[in-house]
Amino acid sequence: MDSTKTIECSRLLRWKLRLRNAATIFLVCTSTLSGCASTPYSYGSAAQYRSSPELAAGTKVQMERGRPHKAIDTFGWVWGIPSKILLWDRRVENHRIDAQTETQLATYLSENELSTVKVRLNQYHPREDWHRLVANKSVGAGWRYTVGAVSVAVEAIFPGRLFGGDHYNPYTNTIHLYSNAPAIALHEAGHAKDFARRKWKGTYAAARILPIVPLIQEAIATSDTLGYLETTDSVSAQQEAYDILYPAYGTYVGAEIKALGPFGVVFGAIGGHAIGRWKSWKLEEQREEEERRQTRLQQSQNYSVPGSKQRLRSSTLSETP
Repeated sequence: MDSTKTIECSRLLRWKLRLRNAATIFLVCTSTLSGCASTPYSYGSAAQYRSSPELAAGTKVQMERGRPHKAIDTFGWVWGIPSKILLWDRRVENHRIDAQTETQLATYLSENELSTVKVRLNQYHPREDWHRLVANKSVGAGWRYTVGAVSVAVEAIFPGRLFGGDHYNPYTNTIHLYSNAPAIALHEAGHAKDFARRKWKGTYAAARILPIVPLIQEAIATSDTLGYLETTDSVSAQQEAYDILYPAYGTYVGAEIKALGPFGVVFGAIGGHAIGRWKSWKLEEQREEEERRQTRLQQSQNYSVPGSKQRLRSSTLSETP
């Protein structure tokens, strides 16, 4: 009996240690995002990018939208329910991308001069993706016709129109979008901007199979999104980004914590929700404090208007019996 209790206590202590270590790793990783929206945003420019002239010539229409198909899109919506729950947002993988999300994404691409990036809004077009793979000479042929070819094949066999999965494919320089959340769209565009600046794009993309590398790449895209929204959009848009991008990043962190096994993704998402909503609340608090400061400043300016003191004094004297 004593030995059984000892074994149980030992197991409990191991799990406590795992959870403590996991929490430490999670906090360290997410802390890299904490100050990303407070630094000056840096817009990209075509002069900084290493692009393919052949791919640029083939990108005649930058954004294309798939034809609505009720049965396929309904299946995709249902298949995306776990992702909706994990990120707690019904717009995730809803396969109904509205004009607002499209416009925000198009504006981001234009302002960052990402003219060779293709955007597929709930569209399935593997044949053209193969042509883009061949034309994307900014990625080495060795990477394009091995890992790149596999990526296009996977997209063809498991179409996002059915199985969702917003992502950016660096081998075809294409964003595949199935969620009607502007923050997710900008995040994928942030990946495109990150890759556009890389010299060894194929190596940088393939390195994602290594530990920690996904966290670095995801942090760069998330930081870029938050910085962009701070510069161009409202507080509510920034809060929305915190609420959805932090738990999304948390799933990657959780996947890296092997001690948690299959529960890592869920643990990471929960942690991301907690930190993201705290950041969102702090942002709201800062906004309210700024409004109060502006009100006090306006009041002090009103009191300091020339002649206001004299008028106040005259008014006081006229009321004296």
